[in-house]
Amino acid sequence: MFVYADNAATTQIAPQVLDAMLPYLKEQYGNPSTLYRLGRDAKIAIEKARAQVAEVIGAKAEEIFFTGSGTESDNMALKGVLYGPAGKGKKHLITTKIEHHAVLHTAMALEKEGFRVTFLEVDQNGQVKLDQLEQAIDEDTALVSIMAANNEVGTIQPIQQIGEICQRHGVLFHTDAVQAFGHMPLDVTAMHIDLLSLSAHKINGPKGTGALYIRKGLGLKPVIEGGGQERNRRSGTENVAGIVGLGAAAQLARETMEEESQRLKKLSRKLIDGVLQIPETILTGDPVNRLPGTCSFAISAIEGESMVLYLDMEGICTSTGSACSTGSLDPSHVLMAIGLSHEVSHGSLRVSLGRFNTEEDVDYIIEKLPQVVERLRAMSPVWNRK
Repeated sequence: MFVYADNAATTQIAPQVLDAMLPYLKEQYGNPSTLYRLGRDAKIAIEKARAQVAEVIGAKAEEIFFTGSGTESDNMALKGVLYGPAGKGKKHLITTKIEHHAVLHTAMALEKEGFRVTFLEVDQNGQVKLDQLEQAIDEDTALVSIMAANNEVGTIQPIQQIGEICQRHGVLFHTDAVQAFGHMPLDVTAMHIDLLSLSAHKINGPKGTGALYIRKGLGLKPVIEGGGQERNRRSGTENVAGIVGLGAAAQLARETMEEESQRLKKLSRKLIDGVLQIPETILTGDPVNRLPGTCSFAISAIEGESMVLYLDMEGICTSTGSACSTGSLDPSHVLMAIGLSHEVSHGSLRVSLGRFNTEEDVDYIIEKLPQVVERLRAMSPVWNRK
């Protein structure tokens, strides 16, 4: 049996999304910047996708700008504001310690250039402390960047309250909504969001396509210069097929979000209850305010990488928050930020369910994971000392 349970990393493309894309990979291959019909048709397809994405977050179509990824969108937001007129010459950025590296590394790069960055602490559930956010804002603060939902533990942030605080202090608010977009309700007006990053491949769309919502009137310095595509915000010939795929995936997510959310919550609850039967296992992240399909655990006395590899041999795809496989001995920065020890953090396992997962998949994980844990603990000197 094969079970794909790493949907927070990427998702299987939906059949209707692929069907929408195929004409633009074959006969409708025109460059949207050209004047003849083949190019005009491509331009029309892009504008349709722009409207489809905007509708999911309550934005205007002209406020959506297509990019190559969520990472590019994050870079475009942070650098675009701080380098550009929207930042008003201010030099202070506020973010959190649990952001995706697309934000964290961009913030660190800006810090090296002389900008001042505040990295906020979070509580044991991964929630931002609103009083600390408000205290961190000063007269030199240009931008607050806080993710809508964490990619590792699934915790959903109080985005509306954060937006209200930013608005009250006259500070711009960017949210990395790559994990949240299409999986939970987002309204840029009600939540006082000025900039929002998203990506297609997290919502059963294609890889290599993202978007940035920029509230009308904000002046951002372009990160990519060139031919002036995307109304001079992001140059480069548009990935028409990818953009069409993002639009189709956004429409699918909007139409099925409520039903799919309830289905995934039910599956996740069963998975969590089953996995927590394993001794010395905890659920990480907020137990209530979390993405419907993201389940993150810390299982003591074994390494996350070992679990992932052994589960792979059983036909189950999962992931770990530990960064050992990238050459670092440090565990996940997210798990450390929520107060877990090095030892516990190294035993992290993320199981993220998506549109194509079934109850049978969950049953199979619940059957195989305890066997894998038992096998690994039998070899663990840490467990055998207990």
